[in-house]
Amino acid sequence: MHSSGSKSKSLSPSLEVTVLSGGVGVEREVSLQSGAGVFEALRRLGHRAVNCDITPGDLSPLHRSADFVFIALHGEFGEDGTLQRELDRRGIPYCGSGAEASAVAFDKVAAKRRFVAAGVPTAGYHVLTSANYLSQINDIELPCVVKPVASGSSVGTSIPKDRDALLTAVRERIEAEGRALVERYIRGPELTVGILGDRALPVCEIRTRREFYDYQAKYIDDDTEYLFELDFPPALLTRVQELSLVAHRALGCEVFSRVDWMVDGETLEPSALEVNTIPGFTSHSLLPKAASRVGIGFDRLVQQIVELSLTRTRSAESVERRIERQEVLAAR
Repeated sequence: MHSSGSKSKSLSPSLEVTVLSGGVGVEREVSLQSGAGVFEALRRLGHRAVNCDITPGDLSPLHRSADFVFIALHGEFGEDGTLQRELDRRGIPYCGSGAEASAVAFDKVAAKRRFVAAGVPTAGYHVLTSANYLSQINDIELPCVVKPVASGSSVGTSIPKDRDALLTAVRERIEAEGRALVERYIRGPELTVGILGDRALPVCEIRTRREFYDYQAKYIDDDTEYLFELDFPPALLTRVQELSLVAHRALGCEVFSRVDWMVDGETLEPSALEVNTIPGFTSHSLLPKAASRVGIGFDRLVQQIVELSLTRTRSAESVERRIERQEVLAAR
């Protein structure tokens, strides 16, 4: 159970909230933990919350009457825009980014293209397919990082150090999803920045004993370190925070996210890895840790996400009504 930091008190009228967790992706177990944490916080805040396990084949949790849906689904279905489109179709307000931004953020290649267009530094990369990988693979500098184009929690990510390992990793990714993302390997610290509203939260450095911050390090290991007292030049930390907001906005994200970075250990040049539109809400999760550094306990974080999301929904409805009125007047 998460500590709220202080006695919880709802900042707005009590709402009927459906928490969605579970799903079908490789991050299912983590999602269930996130959902449980959010559900407990909402209950402490005085909301009438129900925690539901949802899958593409069972959308029955969406049939219940709700003022708001809190999505705690990581990865496929919950974070890729699919669930957001279904909620839009039903007219149900939900937390975080809309369907289009979610889909772009979940596709690492599409996100990188947005980063480049917005001036956000990101590691050089290749997108390999069955049609081009044999002609391009010898041009790739080793070691490198092979990733799924659309997945989370570093599942399916590897760091090949020789050509045979690279071929094997690329073929596995192409067989699994038709494409493989191969990035330049950056040796140096990994940083992450939570975004809440229009604010970049304090920079966190992640240290793991593993080769990289993989699924085991994220959710199972107890010796992964999350550091906020950092020995980096203040200008670098400020730049990473500012660029995190640029990256968040470049993808069209709203309300909250978490932006992950690698920093070159020699040049201290940061490179954006990805924007997570539904970051975790578990005891290991980084957005709650960063929020707590600025006095926002777990319950208050959940409440702010609900309120910011509802404000965004009301603003969108207001714009839609204005457009409708203008169309009516133009037709007269």
